[in-house]
Amino acid sequence: MDRGRGAGLDFCAVPGAVTPSPPHLAPRTLPDERAARRTLLDQVAQLEAELSQLFCSTWPRKDFDWRIAGRGGPRVLSLGELEALRDDLVDRVQHCRRTMSDRTYAEDSKRRLIEEMMLEPERHKWARVSSEDIGEPGCRNWHVRPRFGLLGMLMGWWRVVISSGCPLSAARAR
Repeated sequence: MDRGRGAGLDFCAVPGAVTPSPPHLAPRTLPDERAARRTLLDQVAQLEAELSQLFCSTWPRKDFDWRIAGRGGPRVLSLGELEALRDDLVDRVQHCRRTMSDRTYAEDSKRRLIEEMMLEPERHKWARVSSEDIGEPGCRNWHVRPRFGLLGMLMGWWRVVISSGCPLSAARAR
């Protein structure tokens, strides 16, 4: 018994036979993505929170790029776009942590150098460390110089001179 032809398939009414549904009646709903979407959104939120904490911990410094690029305006991102956003944030957080770790190491070594300069200035002749080198704002410098010019240099009398700050800051403010 032939019921007719639909989309190139013959449908027959045989009892117990499974008949395929025509393509125009195929289910159009996608599998439920809510759980995966929720997990990705939670991961993105956690990474953005970590990035904001890193930003707050390095606040006066401006040498990091903290901007997050837009994704084409306000819209609901697909799962692939959410995964790409998460992967970008993971890379940014790792890069910022690595850069901060390197910078912290360099600043700590400069602080140690200042301590050594203060204890034994004759071992660090003409060494100079600025406040920028140790991650502090301002124009202060620690500089090892001879005590009485050429005579002090010949006699081995060295001292650490700490500058008082920016001499031109008042003139620039005007």
